[in-house]
Amino acid sequence: MATDLGDLRAFVAVARSRGFRDAARVSGKSASGLSEAVRRLEAGLGVRLLYRTTRSVAPTEAGRRLLERLGSALAEVESALDVVNGFRDRPAGTLRLNVPVSAARLVLPGIVPRFLTAYPEIRLEVVAEENFVDVLAAGFDAGIRYDERLQQDMIAVPIGPRTQRFAVAAAPAYLDRHGRPQHPRELLGHACLLGRFSGRSLPPWEFERNGEVVRIEPTGPLLVSRGTATDLAVEAAIAGIGIISLFDDWLRPHFESGALEPILEPWWPRFSGPFLYYSGRRLVPAPLRAFIDFIRAPSVPLAPPLAPGGAKRKRSRASGKH
Repeated sequence: MATDLGDLRAFVAVARSRGFRDAARVSGKSASGLSEAVRRLEAGLGVRLLYRTTRSVAPTEAGRRLLERLGSALAEVESALDVVNGFRDRPAGTLRLNVPVSAARLVLPGIVPRFLTAYPEIRLEVVAEENFVDVLAAGFDAGIRYDERLQQDMIAVPIGPRTQRFAVAAAPAYLDRHGRPQHPRELLGHACLLGRFSGRSLPPWEFERNGEVVRIEPTGPLLVSRGTATDLAVEAAIAGIGIISLFDDWLRPHFESGALEPILEPWWPRFSGPFLYYSGRRLVPAPLRAFIDFIRAPSVPLAPPLAPGGAKRKRSRASGKH
């Protein structure tokens, strides 16, 4: 029996994502197209592979057995097909990246346009989300994360600025009304705009100056989902609702416009920048190899360097970076 490879890929995407919409987002295919591919595969095999409800999708026993075998098999097929790229003048194909929202906003804009210009035959798919996923199991070629979030058995390549820091800021009007904090503990008396990742506890705000580390648990009128709803918190800060803590690079345009005023700057914590990571256990696809070589090249611009002092040690506050 002949089975279409595309139908097998569709089944794997849907089974791993536990839904047609999520699978469509990851794979770049339409939900209706994926549904038709799975129905076609089930009809050809003569067995149901997925349980479907209005709210979720789950593999049947037959589907689980098939999924266990297909994951590594499809990876091998992709690697085998990619060997052909070695005979081309220029690499071609699709590169799939899973990245946090902060990387999509702060790191990739300085890289992606130039990369796609240099490699017009490569199609780049970027999925930005805050859930930490197994990039291989989810069908991605590579991911971007910070060092403390790297999966085991992965190769990590620096990408973007090598030192970043969290900034604290508020609208000048808010600070005129409520005062300008001179020490992090004074934030406990202010309205703070908070963020956390889905399913995780609210992280403390951490500061450091001259070896003194201060961690506080502020309160405030707004709590948002990290990454996906961060812009809402920024707009609330600009509107004078309270004080925000976020990437310096994210807030920098608002500092320059005067919409936000930096506070407690000597206390802002520094941390090491993100990494591109990928499996060291499989052949590196040609599009990914081209991307790795590109970000390693000296001509790829990084963010402007921070003030002297260098990166500090890795700390728990980094959980806010993802």
